[in-house]
Amino acid sequence: MCGIVAYIGEKQAYPILIKGLQRLEYRGYDSAGVALLNGGTHIYKKKGKVGELIDYAKELSHEGNIGIGHTRWATHGAPDDINAHPHTSGNHRLSIVHNGIIENYALLKAALEKEGHVFESETDTEVLVHLIEEIQKRGNLPLEEAVRIALTRVVGAYAIVLIDNTDPNKLVAARKASPLVIGIGEGEYFIASDATPIIEHTKKVVYLNDEEIAMVPRYGDLQIKTIDNEKQTPFIHELDLKIEMLEKGGYDYFMLKEIHEQHTTIADCMRGRLNADEGWVRLGGLEEYINRIINANRFIIAGCGTSWHAGLIGEYLFEDLARIPVEVEYASELRYRNPIITEKDVVIAISQSGETADTLAALELAKEKGALIYGIVNVVGSSIARYTDAGSYIHAGPEIGVASTKAFTGQVTLLTMMALVLAHKRGTISNSYYQQLVRELANIPAKVQKVLESNAMVKYIAGEIKDRPNALYLGRGYNFPVALEGALKLKEISYIHAEGYPAAEMKHGPIALIDDQMPVVVIATNRSAYDKIVSNIQEVKARKGLVIAVVTEGDEVISKIADYTIEIPDTEEPLTPLLSVIPLQLLSYHIAVMRGCNVDQPRNLAKSVTVE
Repeated sequence: MCGIVAYIGEKQAYPILIKGLQRLEYRGYDSAGVALLNGGTHIYKKKGKVGELIDYAKELSHEGNIGIGHTRWATHGAPDDINAHPHTSGNHRLSIVHNGIIENYALLKAALEKEGHVFESETDTEVLVHLIEEIQKRGNLPLEEAVRIALTRVVGAYAIVLIDNTDPNKLVAARKASPLVIGIGEGEYFIASDATPIIEHTKKVVYLNDEEIAMVPRYGDLQIKTIDNEKQTPFIHELDLKIEMLEKGGYDYFMLKEIHEQHTTIADCMRGRLNADEGWVRLGGLEEYINRIINANRFIIAGCGTSWHAGLIGEYLFEDLARIPVEVEYASELRYRNPIITEKDVVIAISQSGETADTLAALELAKEKGALIYGIVNVVGSSIARYTDAGSYIHAGPEIGVASTKAFTGQVTLLTMMALVLAHKRGTISNSYYQQLVRELANIPAKVQKVLESNAMVKYIAGEIKDRPNALYLGRGYNFPVALEGALKLKEISYIHAEGYPAAEMKHGPIALIDDQMPVVVIATNRSAYDKIVSNIQEVKARKGLVIAVVTEGDEVISKIADYTIEIPDTEEPLTPLLSVIPLQLLSYHIAVMRGCNVDQPRNLAKSVTVE
């Protein structure tokens, strides 16, 4: 949650901070603020989005070559002007921006109040900056040392950047369980929660590791120490990111752009890993541990939200093709329920951002129990990518829309390739079927592009159901998780209550909800259970439900009984989720736009969930 940006150098900081906050707004948009040093500290903060901050600060001074900024997703305290970041110390010398949660803030606050500290906000962040102030004052310490000592007393997660108005020639930053990236320019430094605000200024970055503190000077070299006061040598990475990937490219919303990018991003995920002409799939991330993986007792897949749905499809793929037992877990539950995990298990972590707090915590638990950890993430250099034993990137590029689309299909593509590699090595499918699946997977990008041609039809259907208060999504087999994902997308961005169910479970409860006001979206592409799905649709129609069916091209049975049909090209059944999910993404998008919702920034949600 929350977005942090900071700058120190010779340029004016304010425009860099504001542009950075706009790039990071997908991480949180309850309030925003900046602090600039220029003969004192000038703080401007406002409830609402970055645009409201810009309007508020329009006539105020923007001078200063050092500053910090923040866009907030509220945890402690309501989203208002007072709780917005930056926060200041009691003596107004220090200013801080913070992403994360200080779990023992109440105890720290009580102790500081006994020392005479007075707090203005409800936030844990203000407690932290007062703690740093108290330590700095008692020992007459430089800021970086006061921060280091303070963090030894803190329980929780944090990414922080501070400025000291008595020392305007440095920034101090630190992180634990929340991402922070430092960009190295020519005589200037940039700090941000991710690389998106940095890429237009420099491609050289340093990713801070957990419990590392950086002293970032106006003049001189970056210095990094651990919380235990051990010096570290910064490792400079080169960003592989193009600025145009961060723009809308003529689309009204990032989400629509990202839906339409999927034929390209799926191909990018497969590039260099799949060759249909020669008939092979290879994943470099598997090679070092391949024997341990193919001989695992079971896979445990951990994820949250859309990544959990991708994991459910992975369960079907691994069990059906590679014959490896799989359990799919919500990471938030796995970490707390004392699971049975052994050194013979492989835990697969799926996360778009690579920073999901619950997933990281689940991995720490699994590693303690000796399991092999495999990561499937999108963001290069992210915490999960660095924590796992092995893994693969999905190469979907930056996903700015809060509701995940191209990351989901990238995750499913990667899981499909992984299942094919393991099935081939384990000999659990015939070589001819393996070759057929490889060829069909190579054809998926072109077929996704064909599905996108149904946009006008999907938009028309959206107009017919946009005012319905509920919706039901049904699927079987590989398409059951797609039903869950379709329902989640509708909930996330249009605020319509929706539920996904296995089609056969409809008569075990949800059928009681069906009437002429209930749209039922049925994913009806399964060859293996086609007659059963036809029966499910007839049961809905008998109760006057409105049926929207996703069918295979040329379908002549369901198209006659459904109210609306959306066709997708024929493909092998294990690959159908990559096609059947596309119309559901479009349907949610168009309904949300028609209802006047902010598709890219749905209420109460943020892109990267770095707190519990």
